Amino acid sequence: MAQRYFSLIFEEFQKLPGSAILIRYIKSSYQDDPIRSFVELVLVIFAVRYLIAPKYSTSKQEIKLSEEEIDELVDDWTPEPLVSPETPFEKAENEKRPVIAGPTGPKTKLSNGRTVTNLASYNFYNFIANETIKEKAIQTLRAYGVGPCGPPNFYGTQDIHMKSEADVASFLGTPACIIYAQSFSTISSVIPAFSKRGDIIVADDQVNYSIREGLQISRSTVVWYKHNDMEDLQRVLAEIVRDQRKKPLTRRFIVTEGLFENTGDMVDLPKVIELRLRYKFRLILDETWSFGVLGRTGRGITEHQNIDPEEVDMIIGSLSGPLCGGGGFCAGSEDIVEHQRVSAMAYTFSAALPAMLATTSSETLTLLQTHPEMITSLRENIKVMWTQLDPRSDWVHCTSAPENPIMILVFKPEVISSKQLSIADQEQLLQDAIDEALANGVMITRLKSVPRNPKSKMDNAGQQPGLKVCITNGLSRKEIEKAGVVIRHAITKVISKRK
Repeated sequence: MAQRYFSLIFEEFQKLPGSAILIRYIKSSYQDDPIRSFVELVLVIFAVRYLIAPKYSTSKQEIKLSEEEIDELVDDWTPEPLVSPETPFEKAENEKRPVIAGPTGPKTKLSNGRTVTNLASYNFYNFIANETIKEKAIQTLRAYGVGPCGPPNFYGTQDIHMKSEADVASFLGTPACIIYAQSFSTISSVIPAFSKRGDIIVADDQVNYSIREGLQISRSTVVWYKHNDMEDLQRVLAEIVRDQRKKPLTRRFIVTEGLFENTGDMVDLPKVIELRLRYKFRLILDETWSFGVLGRTGRGITEHQNIDPEEVDMIIGSLSGPLCGGGGFCAGSEDIVEHQRVSAMAYTFSAALPAMLATTSSETLTLLQTHPEMITSLRENIKVMWTQLDPRSDWVHCTSAPENPIMILVFKPEVISSKQLSIADQEQLLQDAIDEALANGVMITRLKSVPRNPKSKMDNAGQQPGLKVCITNGLSRKEIEKAGVVIRHAITKVISKRK
């Protein structure tokens, strides 16, 4: 019965136009490849099923909650804290933080009435007490007022700013210069003004936090090389050139410091320039801590290592700290400077530098040129402090360059190993040494870093804790020697208690 019914259907199907071709195809397909026929049958069934299936909506179904349910969910929700809770170490440090009453001179009065030797500020040349600078600042304050109350591109530029830019450019020996209102934001704004997504930046792995912020903001591809290791820098540059040979042309930069903020040592600038010319990279040099310090007249690392400043594409420096003024600068060609006036965020959207601070910066540069004995006396005091701390201490050694007025003291590797000191242990011992030195009349500080973020590629996890001792020529040789003895004894006393 079933066979007869199937034969009847087959006969009717053969009457359809084209049915003979379909039947021959199915027969040949089944004989040559039965698996293929099975797959095609499954696909036909799926297509028919899909066409006759009911339509459905792809939009998400909203679940309506009652007011009571919403209130219950809100009460149960606990937001993450905006900042991590204060650690016992941070709390103790904040409670004991000294507060200065009055100017931060070589001898500083604290709010508790004590007067201490101040080796924690960047008053290297004691410009704070210079009467000529004070008088110039007062005259400018009376002539220009407290502040410009506007960004440079929106009626905040004053003639005193243009004079200061010309003074810095002339002092450095570069064609042009631009002045920013804040030192920290200068390089973190300069880098993203020139390097964008897809560009390549090769950076020393110990660059300071301000540079790291600029690298992150730029969204460029960042490649690190080992700190001050010129062989590793050459390896990285060669690999980049080889890998990028068949790719679209991109902008490529090397970013480094003159004097490194976190380690105190000095860059080998002639070698960096040799490599950047060989591999065709641009060079961004941060001279925040070397400008006004290195060189016969304080012109920085370029003068100290006999390099033409025009061989560096961008020189970034600070007008605060050693120069007792405020703000920062970027020196380079006319094109580089003018580009920043419309594309550097910190310049375009920040109020211009107060005229009084611009005048102070220009005046200090004049004093460095006309009174070279200031630099000489500072270097003599640096040598005196070195003899008291680095060779005589059994516990710490100085990682700074001999010309650097900021001496960074870190525990010797054998001390860390024998005492089994973790990073937290080192920070605590150094803070105890700071407290002990302050109790004996000498104020120093230590390297401070932002809380480490393991998820961030810009985090400087390799930074070793250290003390910072800032030398000034505002103290006599005898006072420097005495302060060095106090610091050395404080370190010895603290570490000797550690079992």
